Amino acid sequence: MKLKLIAIFCMATLISIYSQPNPNLNSSEIRLALNKLNVLGSALFIGAHPDDENTAVISYLAKGKMLRTAYLSITRGDGGQNLIGSEQSEQLGVIRTQELLEARKIDGGEQFFTRALDFGYSKSPDEAFKIWNKNKILSDVVWIVRKFRPDVIIARFPTTGEGGHGHHTASAILASEAFDLANNPNAFPEQLKYVSTWQPKRIFWNAWPQTLENKKIDLTKLPVINVGEYNPLLGKSYTEISALSRSMHKSQGFGSSATRNNMLNYFVLLKGDSVKQDLFEGIELSWKRIEGGDEIEKLINKAINEYDAENPSALISDLIPIYTKIKNLKDEYWKRVKIAEVRELIRSCAGIWIEAISNDEYYALGDQIKVKTSIVNRSAENFILKNISINDEFHKDENTPLKKGEMFSYDFDIQIPDDVNISNPYWLRKEREAGNFVVDDQTLIGLPESKAPFTCNFTVEIYGETIDFSVPLYKRITDPVDGELYSQVKIAPPAVINIEKDLYFFNGHSSKDIKVTVQSFKDNLSGKILFNVNNSWKIEPATIDFSDMKKNQKKDYFIKVTPSQSSDKSEIIAKVLIDGKEYSKKIIRKQYKHIMPQTIFQESKAVLQSYDLTKSKLKKIGYIPGSGDLIPDFLSDLGFDVVVFDDKQFSQNQLEQYDVIITGIRAYNTRDELSAFQKELFKYVENGGTLISQYNTTAQLILNPGIYPFKISHDRVTDENSPVKILNKDHKVFNFPYKITEDDFKGWIQERGLYFPNEWDSKYETLLSMNDNGESEKLSSLLYTKYGKGTFVYTGLSFFREIPAGVEGAIKLFINILHSGI
Repeated sequence: MKLKLIAIFCMATLISIYSQPNPNLNSSEIRLALNKLNVLGSALFIGAHPDDENTAVISYLAKGKMLRTAYLSITRGDGGQNLIGSEQSEQLGVIRTQELLEARKIDGGEQFFTRALDFGYSKSPDEAFKIWNKNKILSDVVWIVRKFRPDVIIARFPTTGEGGHGHHTASAILASEAFDLANNPNAFPEQLKYVSTWQPKRIFWNAWPQTLENKKIDLTKLPVINVGEYNPLLGKSYTEISALSRSMHKSQGFGSSATRNNMLNYFVLLKGDSVKQDLFEGIELSWKRIEGGDEIEKLINKAINEYDAENPSALISDLIPIYTKIKNLKDEYWKRVKIAEVRELIRSCAGIWIEAISNDEYYALGDQIKVKTSIVNRSAENFILKNISINDEFHKDENTPLKKGEMFSYDFDIQIPDDVNISNPYWLRKEREAGNFVVDDQTLIGLPESKAPFTCNFTVEIYGETIDFSVPLYKRITDPVDGELYSQVKIAPPAVINIEKDLYFFNGHSSKDIKVTVQSFKDNLSGKILFNVNNSWKIEPATIDFSDMKKNQKKDYFIKVTPSQSSDKSEIIAKVLIDGKEYSKKIIRKQYKHIMPQTIFQESKAVLQSYDLTKSKLKKIGYIPGSGDLIPDFLSDLGFDVVVFDDKQFSQNQLEQYDVIITGIRAYNTRDELSAFQKELFKYVENGGTLISQYNTTAQLILNPGIYPFKISHDRVTDENSPVKILNKDHKVFNFPYKITEDDFKGWIQERGLYFPNEWDSKYETLLSMNDNGESEKLSSLLYTKYGKGTFVYTGLSFFREIPAGVEGAIKLFINILHSGI
């Protein structure tokens, strides 16, 4: 029967929060999947960070050309900014990993990573390679090329540096070198235990038209694709899909509007077979590329011709012979890929829904889980359920016909071993090195996330063929606003102990009460909390007993911590003792509506630092937050009365009550209220107040933050160890309440600062000089001026990173800046 109707594909179904684990394909998607089943080709797109990928090209290749398409991000974006929260470093990397996975659900690509850490902005690939350990990351890229076996590699950036960021150029160099090495058995031979060598046919640079024109390259001589092309089966162009995909990078503020006209992308051949127009020119992309494929292609063409969008289940009798033929192929790679594709087609054509649901999200080591497994066949086809199993260990043999629309369920009670790994992102299980994550298991390298701890498998029989359908174990809830939500089940310790914050600041030798929280993941749990603190600091009590805790119950306790007379630094470590065994983890749960909930277990500890502010006359500080940072918490910890501005504070204009007002990072990029409030802030300074403005970017600047003019640029100092010169050692900023010297710039992390002004009014005094190696000195990281009776300071120094990391010199300098107007 000929195709009668194609349902329009609704992208919104792919971006709902905590989406269904295995949604069925609709009729339009089934038709596209049939087309894809007939294509045997692949493309690997390589960039440096999440959000570097060209989602329009990925959409075009995956949903237009029907190629197996993937994006390899060299890093997880750990060193980026965060516009939706205060997470930094590894926690931000976990969020951005999930944002990429949500993007791939929309544009149809797959996702890979290397072990490289995003350590922040880099000005050269050499610096990146030195910090990353180039050979280790190159081995990861070669591994992914060998595993994914792309016909074509596409580098997002050129090897010649026009991409700006050193990571960008490094990603292109790695792609180029991996192209040469992946087929060499002498390169990383330890990988050949798991994969074979592979030679891609070509590697391209996905070039920017303006750069090509600057290089006087004739665009008519280059391969080109129109990513603005409209796909009627999707009801969208690839640029429209791209905008939805790119908008998943919410932590980076990359919400995008769609382009609905032609958009050409050009590609420069870097290595490999010559090409005129098509990236895949001369590459066999049909079943003819493998032995035994001709007959499969005929069967698929028959299925396509007979597909009835109003009755997809009629296609199953055509799909089963295809499944059988593919299962008997000698080519293991394409057999694995195409078996997965046809299996999904069979499941969706039958409307089969499978699920494995538990009552809780977290289960403790050694605990029992009650799992309700269910399967329903929503077609008239005669499927027979043969077996249900969980992790190939717990089995229930069946021989049950799956009648149309009738849910079959079976409950399992499964035991968690005491010696399995708790559920953590696999790259965070071990302490990382300076530039990369430590992952010893070769088979994990490249994976976007950890494998599910529990997978339920349903074996069914249809037309004499057995087929396996699998789904991870989930907890499901019905939210009164958002409806059906899922979260993957995780293995936890019996209990965790969370210290409320990672870093505490003390005012002199004054004691502070610190809250700790025990959370139990087992019923009837009793034990003891153990605390350890060093450098002669005191903690009371040193142990706390807890008893008869219910599963998922939390109990809060308070301990009193007193600084030492002899040391202004300490660290507190917390553990729980249960049945003679110590557990030392805290739990971090990240929950945003655009990604699946994420859990990280880390060592439970907190840094303690004491600062003597007995001479300080500051009392009340106003803080205008920007894109999110932790500095208000730091100021509150030191004993200041901190008011974080909301609409009420903006409307009242009672600024004279504040000794200091601070604008947070990117406040002038994100707070529209400042356009109307700026005059009040400047009047506050004129009347004697102190206004401190932290860095802003050049993009979407609401207005200039300066009380006198300056021009924000992309100037920055990325080497956190670069030398710093104090230009006026007698200035108040460097003398009260702390004496600041060049030694206070030791131990900084990731960078010195960013987005320094490159032009400024002569009324500003420049206080610091710094530069990266081989570059001219940067004088505008800290600008100071008097205005009327008050003081204005603008700084691009990365206090938002240094202070939460407990960098003592940065903290003392910031405290001094607070006092610079007194």
